[in-house]
Amino acid sequence: MSNEVKPESLSLCPLGTAAAPEQELLCIFGTGDLGRSLGQRLLQTGYRVVYGSRRPHSCGPLPERAQVMSHAAAAQSANLVFICIHRENYDFLETLAPELKGKVLVDVSNNVEKNLYPEANAEYLQRLIPGAHVVKAFNTLSAWALQNGPSDANRQVYLCGNNAEAKQAVSVVATKLGFTVLDRGSVSAAKELEDFPLQLFPEWRLPLRLAVGLTAFFFFYLLIRDIISVYIKEKKDISFRIMVSLANKVFPIVSLIMLSLCYLPGVIAAFLQLYRGTKYKRFPDWLDRWMLCRKQLGLLALGFAFLHVLYTLIIPIRYYVRFRLSVRENRTPEFDTTMAWRTDSYYSVGILGFGLYLLLGITSLPSVSNALSWREFSFIQSKLGHVTLFFCTFHTYLYGWDKFLRASSYKWYTPPGYMLCLVLPSVVLVLKLLLLLPCVDRSLTRIRQGWERTNPDDDSRKSLNIQ
Repeated sequence: MSNEVKPESLSLCPLGTAAAPEQELLCIFGTGDLGRSLGQRLLQTGYRVVYGSRRPHSCGPLPERAQVMSHAAAAQSANLVFICIHRENYDFLETLAPELKGKVLVDVSNNVEKNLYPEANAEYLQRLIPGAHVVKAFNTLSAWALQNGPSDANRQVYLCGNNAEAKQAVSVVATKLGFTVLDRGSVSAAKELEDFPLQLFPEWRLPLRLAVGLTAFFFFYLLIRDIISVYIKEKKDISFRIMVSLANKVFPIVSLIMLSLCYLPGVIAAFLQLYRGTKYKRFPDWLDRWMLCRKQLGLLALGFAFLHVLYTLIIPIRYYVRFRLSVRENRTPEFDTTMAWRTDSYYSVGILGFGLYLLLGITSLPSVSNALSWREFSFIQSKLGHVTLFFCTFHTYLYGWDKFLRASSYKWYTPPGYMLCLVLPSVVLVLKLLLLLPCVDRSLTRIRQGWERTNPDDDSRKSLNIQ
């Protein structure tokens, strides 16, 4: 009989390695769409998840591997609790104050409208459970974003709270989920965070107002010039042209003006830096706001240009055009080489301008711009952007050609719409050419590299102080 001692249990871990640490357990109150999506994402990241529910045995479908308990039992099992319920249902949490004492409560709730309550939801939650550490976070993300992971357009998590350690714990979770954390300070900032999801296109308001205003102005301006004036003078009803011909004049005009407005603030900022002799002074607030909405201005300009292309493509199939062609079938006009050059150049330059327009729009997409270096992105959006503006402006000049010399073009002593829209892009291009002059460009480059022009008054004061 052998005296060899046999082990009572067999270790399944390889020699020289330690057992994997137990995964952290996180608690979620609420089994709605947001709670389920958040739990699914946490499980995929490696956390263990327990749900707190009023009906643990009949709370609907939940992610696999997630546990379900009563609110009290779930609160006791985890140190970090996500509150994924509406503010109207917060009252029961007051009865769980002993279980939630010392816990980190992550408030993800939002309201249906602004100023619905006198205080933020997170502040109300902190008042209900003073022994807990409330952190406002994840409320700016949708259930879809949580379930599918961060995308280029939705990768930030704003948070605020009074306890630094609690905010750090929430930051660790958000970072593991793939989001970028932005700390907004104490819990008093929660009301601002809760207003974020209620904002409707905040960065698009100014561009949209400009687009609507310009469209309305030029529509009525051209309506009076091209439709009403003809009816009054010649008693001729051409109101049918409103739907296509008039619209196809308004769209390119608005597109060219908005593209000019996209590049005008950069030119103004360059001249301001040259005037001040430094880049370290803030621009005026109106210029800051203008520069921040350049992307939206450019995208709206592209949209109007695209409408112009579509309306131009349907011109040959219009009844009015086919009727005029049938009338002229028996006439053979003399071939005009100059007109042929003009029309071919007009269409060719327009196509090139629209192609560059599309390139600008594509590279402004986050998924594309993130794949470009800053130099590549700047080259396309700035240098090629001004080339696009030049092509589109030249396209309009070719359209006008010598019409500005004809008295018939000035109906009721008003200039055609295309002449009005050429003013702003022409100014932008001329100012840009001034900035490209070697002497000006050299000074601007030095300023943007950190050089500052010395003020003679400051030098005299320094010399007096030394003496």
